[in-house]
Parts: sequence; C-alpha cells; structure tokens
Amino acid sequence: MNSDDLECFARVANCGSISRAALELGSDQSTVSRQMLRLEASTCSRLFHRSGRGVILTDAGRTLLEHARRVTQTVEEARRAIHAFSEQGPAELVIGSQPTLARTVFGPIGSALHERFPRTRLRFAEGLSGSLLSWLASGNVDIAVLYLPTQASGLKIDILLHEQLRLIVPGHEADIENEFPVRGLGEVPLILPSAPHGLRSLAESLASRVGISLHVAMECDASISVTKRLVQNGCGYTLLPLAAVAEEVAQGTLRAPRLVGLDVGRDVALATAKNRPNTAELWGIIQTTREQVRHIVSSGKWPDTQLLD
Repeated sequence: MNSDDLECFARVANCGSISRAALELGSDQSTVSRQMLRLEASTCSRLFHRSGRGVILTDAGRTLLEHARRVTQTVEEARRAIHAFSEQGPAELVIGSQPTLARTVFGPIGSALHERFPRTRLRFAEGLSGSLLSWLASGNVDIAVLYLPTQASGLKIDILLHEQLRLIVPGHEADIENEFPVRGLGEVPLILPSAPHGLRSLAESLASRVGISLHVAMECDASISVTKRLVQNGCGYTLLPLAAVAEEVAQGTLRAPRLVGLDVGRDVALATAKNRPNTAELWGIIQTTREQVRHIVSSGKWPDTQLLD
C-alpha cells in the first residue's frame, strides 16, 4: 500500500467509476484497474462491488476511504509546504563559473535569480576548472556553470549546450582567412594556458588527432582579458569562443576565424556535488539557471552554441 494507490482509490470511490477516475487522473482504465487489484491484494479485502454501472464501496472499502482521504490530504499539504519552501530560495547561494563563461552567464542568471528569489543573497565566484571542482566538493560553491570536465565522478552533471571555439587573431591580421583549418594550428604562434587547464588539454588533443605539434609561443594563466590583450598586441593567436570576444570583434580589434576540418568545441554543463543533496530550494535555483541559459542561447546572445536536451 502506498500513497499513490490510496489517492487513486479515493478518486475511484468519489467517481463511482474506474473509467471516469482514469479520465480525471489522465491515466488509462487498465492501469487504474491494476492499481485497485493491487490494493485489494495488499489489504486482503474486497474494496468494491463491481457492476456494469460502475463500482460501489464495500464495508472494508468505506473504512479504507476514511484513511485514504486523510493520507491524500496530508500528502497535498506536504506538497504545498515544499513548494512554498522551494519558492523562497536559500538564504545564501554561491554560483561558480570559469571566466570565459562567467562573462556570458553571470549577468542574466543573476538578474533572473534576484527577481525570483529576492530574499536570497547571491555570490558569484570565478575560477579555473580545478578550483571549481574543489569548491563544489567542499561546499564553497553550491552550483557551477562550467565546461564539462574529463573527470566528473563526484558531480551531478546536466549538460546544457555545445559551444564552438574559434581562432582569435589581431584585428589587423590580413594573412588569416575567415576560415582556418585545424591542421594549420601547428603553423601559427599560440597563446594558451598551461597544463592541466581544460583549454590547453583540448588544444593538445586536437593536435594529436590531426597529427601536428602545437607552437605555443606564450603561456597565460591570467584572465582572458590579459590573453586578448596579448593577441591584440601581436604576441600570437589563441582559441576562445566567439562570445568571449564579441565586443572586440565588433570594435575591430580582434578577428575570430572559424576553425574547420574538425569539431572544435566543448560541452557546457550545470554541476552540483554528489555529496550534497539537492534540496527543494536548490531545485528551484537549478531550474531557473537552466531556463536562463536556454533563453540566452535562443535569443542569439550566445553565438556558436547548440542546446543539448
């Protein structure tokens, strides 16, 4: 005996008909019939007199109905209480992201969460992949929007989208066409973060797949703003998503040729730690964050991306 069967039993008793109860429940008659047979088996009692006109409660059925109504009422009250609790949001929430993603998602997500959960104190944190994973595990960050890590065993992952990378070159660079072959990455000076940064690992993996060696002219573990400034100053090229350089491309200080010949992209995911339960209040936060990411993409404000269901 469970609350679902008792709710279904109460609905059948009120309707006086299995078919009408199934219609109200949005189920089919055979499923409701099986539930009632299962309930009768578990109580070792006949609960209905069945006829062509419908069903009538037996004495045992009338006794059970009193209890079923109390259970149904209690379950409904619990649902309303949990819903009200989740709508309030947590007292404090920390959202983490990598710098490349933070510039795209923090503003819209912050606005949406502030509007829906005005009592929640929001804090945003930027960090590289290793730091984010450590912060999630320790509880210093509640949820994170990040590039899908190679090791995600300690995380609950919801993959949101796939984002393409481009070759980023100075705005005055005339020798690079609007499309650039992946195989050509071995022939240009690159500015990349050091290992084990995710972007460096991706670049090395691409090079291995096409059988080339990268020419890393500089390593930059600073913010992407510093990397972009180095590219603007002619120190080399880098790999970044178009969203990260949209302003500079519009101003003409950078160009973003499309990489061709191989898929050069990363999956973006919403992550929480497995060792921390998803409470009702955090569920509402996650749903709002997911919805806002989808809105950013569908509105065209996150170019070179494809939503993943």
